[in-house]
Amino acid sequence: MKFIIVGRNLEVTPALKSAVEDKIGKLAKYFNPDTEVHVTLSVEKERQKIEVTIPVKGNIIRSEQVSSDMYVSIDLVEEIIERQLKKYKTKIVDKQQTAESFSQMYVDNNYMDDEEVKIVRTKKFDIKPMYPEDACIQMELLGHSFYVFINAETDQVNVVYKRKGDTYGLIEPEN
Repeated sequence: MKFIIVGRNLEVTPALKSAVEDKIGKLAKYFNPDTEVHVTLSVEKERQKIEVTIPVKGNIIRSEQVSSDMYVSIDLVEEIIERQLKKYKTKIVDKQQTAESFSQMYVDNNYMDDEEVKIVRTKKFDIKPMYPEDACIQMELLGHSFYVFINAETDQVNVVYKRKGDTYGLIEPEN
């Protein structure tokens, strides 16, 4: 695995770099040796945050963990990614398309799908054109954390969502 480690508001010391490479390096058994792992370490007040992104053909495997100790965050993120890899193996590895990104051991291993994703409810509703700001208002009125709508400016399906700090995000399709 090839590590790309970046620090925000933090100097990446040799000890931190070693901890990341040792802990996240345990995931190497799942990937090909040339797989890139993007790691961002940051500090915001008392929050020690690590973001790990592993781009593989057709998918992105990502986890973000925060704690009061960076080494604890590193441990947590490794556990989460390993759990994701085992839980979603059949969905992540399409034998013909993306198997080349993963090690043969990972592709061949049958992990127990103990928590399969189940859709338990389907809703249908009219989507009407509106501006993103109006969609945010509608979302607030409904008490939801996201809202699907047709953008009146682009005539495309968009999603607005609540972010931390009482801000909003907009998801638009790429052309």
